[in-house]
Amino acid sequence: MRVVETEQICKVTGADSINRTDRFAIHGTDLGILWDGGDGRVFVLFGDTFGEGWGGDGGGPNSADWRSNVLAYSTSRDLAAGLTLDGVVTRPDGTAAQVIARDERRDEVTVIPNSGLAVDGLQVVHYMSVRQWGPPGKWTTNYSGLAVSDDGGVTWAKPWSARWINRAERDDPFQMCALAREGDHVYLFGTTNGRHGDAYLARTAIPHLLDASSYEYFDGRGWTRDEFAAAPVIPGPVGELSVAYDVHLGQWLAMHLDDPGGAILLRSADRLTGPWSPGQVAVPGHQYPGLYGGYLHPWALDGPDVYYLMSQWGPYNVFLMRSGLEQ
Repeated sequence: MRVVETEQICKVTGADSINRTDRFAIHGTDLGILWDGGDGRVFVLFGDTFGEGWGGDGGGPNSADWRSNVLAYSTSRDLAAGLTLDGVVTRPDGTAAQVIARDERRDEVTVIPNSGLAVDGLQVVHYMSVRQWGPPGKWTTNYSGLAVSDDGGVTWAKPWSARWINRAERDDPFQMCALAREGDHVYLFGTTNGRHGDAYLARTAIPHLLDASSYEYFDGRGWTRDEFAAAPVIPGPVGELSVAYDVHLGQWLAMHLDDPGGAILLRSADRLTGPWSPGQVAVPGHQYPGLYGGYLHPWALDGPDVYYLMSQWGPYNVFLMRSGLEQ
């Protein structure tokens, strides 16, 4: 697999975007995690979001109508013309609501989504409870977990059974994760908190998805119940990982940020356990300063092009990108 060209298609969020998301009180936001909801919609889940009065870049908690996350949805099929948002999960006034609640604890700064998946009529999101932001690319988490919605993404629960606690050493390898499904298993690619770790792999049978104790971890040879025995499957630095199967290529794709390399990379593999190809630059940071993310669109995995969402810190908004691929 080779990346042959990349272009920016449109700005997805912000007052000057094709969606005019200021009408939803989304002036500044990031991430844009994508997954097929199984109901004719693609869900688009954003991270920390700011409304009227937002001052630029990442803003700060408790300012400018801050919400930890907001959820939109789309039925756009012609991605070459842009990603149109059909609506959002709303507050009573019609603007975007926070959907995954924060904990009532002093040591949680925000709740950030990492990945999403629809399984047997449920919407499932992996999220992390951020304890403290550090220098760029570094932060600590309290734990990560799975949130679930059975009403099309309107309301969400965070079951205690589906959590990976970050111990005192802050080295749990499943704090920032990407979900994938193959056959009767759901897989979880995980990294430690921050953007600089390797990626590890876990799995469980679909009926046990919300039971963290049921997961087994790939140790390089087989599967074990000890998550700290997991072996790296993608070498770091791995940030904002997105994994999906490309039917056109007949391979799995993994897109992620290389920080501090300053680029969004794309890798491929025949199997989720690897070996994964070396990362190819899909988006160079020198052309798009402050870039991060890279979330593959699930409806663009059957042709020579892939589409994905990228964030930039300076505009603190989300953009639709396209990359052409060759085998």
